[in-house]
Amino acid sequence: MQTELLDIFLEEVQIHGKSPTSTYLLAVSGGVDSVVLTELAKQANLNFSIAHCNFNLRGEESKRDEGFVQQLAEKYNIPSHIKQFDTNSFAIENKLSIQEAARKLRYDWFDELRKENNFSHIILAHHADDNIETVLMNFFRGTGLNGLTGMAAYYDSKKIMRPLISVRRKEIEEFAQKHNLPWVEDSSNAEAKYTRNYFRNELIPALKRIYPQVEENILDTIERLKITSLLHDQLADQLKKKLNKGTPPEARFSVKELMKYKNTSLLYDILKDFGFTEKQVPELMKLAQSETGKFLTNNDYILLRDRAWFVFSPKQQAAKTIVILKEDKTISFTGGVLKIELIQKEKTSISKSPDNAQLDASEIEFPLILRRWREGDYFYPLGMRKKKKIARFFIDQKLSKLQKEKTWVLESHKRIIWVVGYRIDDRFKLTANSGEVLQLTISIP
Repeated sequence: MQTELLDIFLEEVQIHGKSPTSTYLLAVSGGVDSVVLTELAKQANLNFSIAHCNFNLRGEESKRDEGFVQQLAEKYNIPSHIKQFDTNSFAIENKLSIQEAARKLRYDWFDELRKENNFSHIILAHHADDNIETVLMNFFRGTGLNGLTGMAAYYDSKKIMRPLISVRRKEIEEFAQKHNLPWVEDSSNAEAKYTRNYFRNELIPALKRIYPQVEENILDTIERLKITSLLHDQLADQLKKKLNKGTPPEARFSVKELMKYKNTSLLYDILKDFGFTEKQVPELMKLAQSETGKFLTNNDYILLRDRAWFVFSPKQQAAKTIVILKEDKTISFTGGVLKIELIQKEKTSISKSPDNAQLDASEIEFPLILRRWREGDYFYPLGMRKKKKIARFFIDQKLSKLQKEKTWVLESHKRIIWVVGYRIDDRFKLTANSGEVLQLTISIP
């Protein structure tokens, strides 16, 4: 058993980049899984440290676990990182369950340690029985294909490794007993109030009474679904490349073309590439029925319904289509820096500079769309009652090709209100009846 388990451990670690200079951070709770993980890392001659989270959820038992891990580090003569968390307060403040709060605190801290100490990877002690429980929980709460493949053996973006993910809990316990490894038991593991414990202690044993091979069957299914998921991802990537008509850093998908697939899996696959969640798929479908200018947003991207297109634009300077909200004050983009102010007319001094636009705020609808001009665009130049195509306006202004290419326009509810740096639209000019003024100032680098 020693050679077999050590071989499995070494093979998984080597697959994901073991080298003479690799350093590892092992997550150690003090339970049998993480104690065996530590012993295997020592037998494999890895250069590693251990990290322990004290969530302060079990009183004296939490202190006992912390002390045990400290002794474990001394036994192996390795560095240890131990941190105490006020998990209950964090859960309340962030409206999370205790399990969710502990998970976030744990993973965020591990990632901080990895970056601060230049660890090559974080190694976790999850095993096959954990994966069975995870897949069942995902299934009952509702999930897609990826949720049914369980935890990955390797998670590249966070440099997380699970070298025991194919090993059964029974094998780990046998290894610990054979090598006389001490460990501590978490008394809360017997409490059904936590979802995972209910699955582990009640649901799975009940299923085994009906289907004795249920655990093996689930593990076999996980492997088959992993293969299916790989095929799905390959085909989805090909389809996304075919449908995306944008140029980086933006992405553009035809609303009509995308919606004809009637495939929520494809929609989610596109959304997740830009940091949106599966729960936002219905919002995307609703956006398909909306008018231009409607949008969704997250920390990094804006998804805009722009006429016949879904446009994903990063919230950064390189974006070619920028959504401006009413609360925005300054927008940096490749055309310069746009300053946005709402002020009372009586406090405004009229400016004749083409870099300054003063518009009747009562005629403006937010959000505003800042974008490159396109063929077919038109507006009503200040002082004119008739519309003019922007291409014709450029000819009249005798702009060079380079100047045309650098020109942006600002839209409000599908109407161009300003050819940025040149002329406002007559329909939005200030009048004697104007009250609040939308003042826009462009600074060009």
